Amino acid sequence: MILCSGESLIDMVPENGTFRPLAGGAVYNTTVALGRLGEDVAYLWPISRDSFGEMLLAPLNEAGINIDLCPRTDRLTTLALVTLDQGEAVYSFYDEGSAGRMLSPDDIPALPDHITAIFAGGISLVPDPCGAAIETLIEQNHTKLPVFLDPNIRPFFIQDAPAFRARLNRIIPQCDIVKLSSDDLAWLYPDLGAPEAAQKVLQMGPRIVLQTGGSAGSHAHWAGETVTAPAIRTTVADTIGAGDTFNAGVLASLRRQGVLGKEALANISGEQIKAALTLGAQAAAVTVSRAGANPPWQHEMPGN
Repeated sequence: MILCSGESLIDMVPENGTFRPLAGGAVYNTTVALGRLGEDVAYLWPISRDSFGEMLLAPLNEAGINIDLCPRTDRLTTLALVTLDQGEAVYSFYDEGSAGRMLSPDDIPALPDHITAIFAGGISLVPDPCGAAIETLIEQNHTKLPVFLDPNIRPFFIQDAPAFRARLNRIIPQCDIVKLSSDDLAWLYPDLGAPEAAQKVLQMGPRIVLQTGGSAGSHAHWAGETVTAPAIRTTVADTIGAGDTFNAGVLASLRRQGVLGKEALANISGEQIKAALTLGAQAAAVTVSRAGANPPWQHEMPGN
């Protein structure tokens, strides 16, 4: 079972001159997408008892996600006000004192034996105490479980850039796979092009660094020759949840190929990586073709 840990929130998405509340959050979206793709998934993140918390629970339950590790709380759900700039999502967060924000390192449990991999990241890495909690989760488990990290960097959300860079410098060497968009890489290494920046991250210790660029496709930097997969052509409604769904497709493919493990990732082939990138692109193409973060179900994937 893949454990996902990171923010869930309500995206307030523009619709007919007002805003429509939709369940979202980078890690939450990946969690739901994995469940819809038929993977065994568990989620670790506080969920509020408010009405928005109930909205978040519904897609998790519908997708068959195990929520045994989700503490319930009376703190309010994080809100993200979404505006669109030429189809690209721009966010404003309402997060102070929220349910997820107040997750602390002491709240991280010993993981049950059926957890075989960890996916983490998102804006939950930035503030404390929740950022320290995610860091603790990875630190306590990275020697035995493969870790896939997507920082999903939102510069306007980062109030202390040196502290956040220091956190990433601690976490990235403990991860097996790190996914970074072109914008993420530009923030990390503003003086370098995306491929050179990805190589810098690879030198920190991960087995694989995934570089994504929307319509430019994705690239995997690893011990072998760089692997590339094109984006899937589709009519774009918006890009909300695209990268999150890509992550789910990659994870699902790696798990199905039997290489989502510490030793297996150390011996992975370029063909196996290409298959993972391809499934990620196929899943993301479905998501961008419809409004909001609405990942595909397995029966909606090509070949089904």
